[in-house]
Amino acid sequence: MDHKIKALINQGENQFIEFKEQKVHPDSIAKEMAAFANTQGETILIGVSDQTEICGVDDSRNWEEWVANISRHNIIPAIQADCIIVEIEGKKIVAVDIPKGNDKPYQTNKNLYHIRIGSTSRVASQAELMRMFQHAGMFHYDLTGIENTSLKHLNMTAISSYFQRYDIDIDDEKDVTSLLINTDVLTDKTNVTVAGLLLFGTYPQKFLKNSSISYAHFAGTGLNDELIDRQVIEGNLPFQIDTALSVLKHNIMEASKIEKAKRVIQSTRYPDKVFRELLVNACVHRNYAIHGSRIRILHFDDRIEFISPGRLPNTVTIEKLKSGVSYAVNPVIVKFMENLRYIDKLDRGIPMVCHEARLLGFEPVFQEAGEEFQAILPL
Repeated sequence: MDHKIKALINQGENQFIEFKEQKVHPDSIAKEMAAFANTQGETILIGVSDQTEICGVDDSRNWEEWVANISRHNIIPAIQADCIIVEIEGKKIVAVDIPKGNDKPYQTNKNLYHIRIGSTSRVASQAELMRMFQHAGMFHYDLTGIENTSLKHLNMTAISSYFQRYDIDIDDEKDVTSLLINTDVLTDKTNVTVAGLLLFGTYPQKFLKNSSISYAHFAGTGLNDELIDRQVIEGNLPFQIDTALSVLKHNIMEASKIEKAKRVIQSTRYPDKVFRELLVNACVHRNYAIHGSRIRILHFDDRIEFISPGRLPNTVTIEKLKSGVSYAVNPVIVKFMENLRYIDKLDRGIPMVCHEARLLGFEPVFQEAGEEFQAILPL
């Protein structure tokens, strides 16, 4: 263990490591605990200076009890911090491991929400705090109304087609407005919701700038290789998914040969339902409150990467995802896309992707990187 701690000290402070000297105030430790729990977790080392000097701690306090009291009483909700004391170069170091929190967002008893950015912890911005509440299921961005929007920004033909399958005819504008408010397409103030615009908007990108899919096909295995095809796909979500699927299929080459004047496919490939599932997953579960980036599909010779803005919700892990556990970050979008039959209501989508990949001898990769979720499909 002491070798591991020594290696951490040699790294210097970073996104996962924070140094504190013995005289640190409990409020300072609480701030770092909350920041780590709100981000990716990791380690606080007490007895090390910012310049990586090993100062050590003395026996003036029971350090395990002191740390436990801070984690229970100075953080809301309380966290479970593991504390051990190790000896490095003849001096005692207190190592405090903070897990990635399952009950985000965490705040200090000073009512401040902190996050970890690089080697520093700071108070979360309004947008960052909103994303944390969204991950916790306390707030759903797709229910938010968009200013300066109204019924005129919706495709009434698409709406009429959707409700006709439930034998609901749309004739009177007053009845239409009431229906769309009750189904969360409009707010009570008759602004179009984020979900309503993404599902039925005439041009959602006018108000939601990057609510689109960027596709890029490279002639190789890296971003610096020659670009074969690049497209930005806009429109409502059903159009984006259908178009992106067509683009992907067009760009996937199948090895073949001619036998007795007949073309015979030599290579195996994923069924369309695999690509469709990963496209739907990216569109339905992305965090639309992150305005600065699109969904990105990066197509290389050896893999296809489906990259969606936003992290997994608090209660969902990668392993749970592979087992079919899901959580609706955007419940209104999920509701409509289920009804439009883009989503399997039994949550069999990701397990199906894993199964189909394994039949071809591959193992798909699912991971979080920064504020993004990545699904990587080997080819």
